[in-house]
Amino acid sequence: MAKAWTRDGLRATALLSPAYLWLTAAVFLPLSAMLYYSLLSDVPFGDAEWRITLDNYRAFFETGTYAALLWKSIRLGLTVTVVCILIGFPCAYVLAKTIRGRSREALFLLIILPFWSNSLVRIFSWAIVLRGNGVLELAVNAVLPFDIRLNLMFTQTAVVIGLVHSYLPYVILTTYLALQAIDDTLIDAARSMGAGKLTILRRLILPLSLPGLLAGAVLVFVPVVGAFMEPRILGGRFGTYYGTVIEDQFVAVFNWPLGAALSFILLAVVLLILALSSPILRRAPA
Repeated sequence: MAKAWTRDGLRATALLSPAYLWLTAAVFLPLSAMLYYSLLSDVPFGDAEWRITLDNYRAFFETGTYAALLWKSIRLGLTVTVVCILIGFPCAYVLAKTIRGRSREALFLLIILPFWSNSLVRIFSWAIVLRGNGVLELAVNAVLPFDIRLNLMFTQTAVVIGLVHSYLPYVILTTYLALQAIDDTLIDAARSMGAGKLTILRRLILPLSLPGLLAGAVLVFVPVVGAFMEPRILGGRFGTYYGTVIEDQFVAVFNWPLGAALSFILLAVVLLILALSSPILRRAPA
């Protein structure tokens, strides 16, 4: 019995070792290095003098700008997540319960198309569409009899549009999997008992698809809070968010310790938000 347990344990260890090694190399080591840098007074390169300090974390609490930008980024993450849910859930429902065959395959291709293109290409494509006298403005003016100016570039609306386009597939795909698992006979039984469409949606479809919907919301919210490319390119001077400040510390200012500290504070805030929302996640039907 002990030999069999040992043999099974060794086999499990051998199978899990690549995953643990990958997590160590790709997650824990970079995070450990980032934590180390966040506690330094200066980068440990060349002749720079450095010491262990908490001044970088203290700067966040003493400077109200960082907290204001963090709250601004959280609001952006919530806005993009809500928009992705409002658009993604109907799309996922149509894919799962309405369309069949090659039409579904074609729609899936359109949904995952953003994953096949570089993020910078997508962002600059939206810049061409949303700018003044751009593709969108020309198309609208070609249809309407009067002249309309739709210069959406360098606005928060442009940032939201770019982020929704980048992360909407996550919500659609996770919700689609949850909706696909719902037995159609349950919906037919509800209809046969006189339940209306809204009742079926509210009492049956939404509760059963909630795990996939929440998973998609988490996959959208977490990266959007720290996004910097879309705000930088599409937002212009209105695109200063917490993520852009972190990027500036690493790229422009070369203040890696402060950038690392701001990154860890962002990580802590996101984990706190997920922890506070965990009761809702646990109450979601499996």
